[in-house]
Amino acid sequence: MATIHRRPDTLAVGVLLAVVGGFLDAYTFIRHTVFANLQSGNVLLFCVEATARHWHRAVLLLIPIAAFCIGVLLVEVLGLSRVERVLRRPLRLVLTLQITLLTAIAALPDDAPEQITTVTVSFVAALQFSTFTTLRGIPYTTLAESGNLQKGLAAAHQWLTHKQPEAAHRAAQYTAIITGFVGGAVLGAVLTRVLGPPAVAVAAALLATVLALVIRETRRLQRRQAAPPRQPGP
Repeated sequence: MATIHRRPDTLAVGVLLAVVGGFLDAYTFIRHTVFANLQSGNVLLFCVEATARHWHRAVLLLIPIAAFCIGVLLVEVLGLSRVERVLRRPLRLVLTLQITLLTAIAALPDDAPEQITTVTVSFVAALQFSTFTTLRGIPYTTLAESGNLQKGLAAAHQWLTHKQPEAAHRAAQYTAIITGFVGGAVLGAVLTRVLGPPAVAVAAALLATVLALVIRETRRLQRRQAAPPRQPGP
């Protein structure tokens, strides 16, 4: 599988992305009573509406699903070696695209069609879901917490039963990601009720912080690689 992000995420980046994931779920649910991050709910609703022969509603649900699929495929294309030779920093491009799209949603009027928001968030979520998948060597997701919760509990059980220090470390990492998601959901719920549509600009600002951290980490690694090797002492 092609990937545009081969370096594991730092814990700070992972927590910030989890905050964004929780924020966007709360934002779309409060505004439109939908979860636009992942598509399990939309697929289920499509089946319900289609079996009830509510064809118009069913077709509308296909739009965010299609947007999510396009986002996933875009990340795959950006991960191709021939594309990476042209776009040297595809990860930065993805983050910049996410920031731009969320900022555009924040500028929409209150009466903008619901589909604009849900489709855009679905696309943004697909980019994040497909790009950020590894946290310091462990798999994780920043958009849904069932997998993180299962892996975190399994690691905690291994630590308690076998006293494995690495298991305790994994459990702590998953706990931090889950806490970030919950905190983001609370923040998104509060700010969406207070600010309305412009609240999503906070998620864009968080992604801008992630972009700054990624750039800083890249430069740090480049300086380390460029530094001359230390000479052994006498």
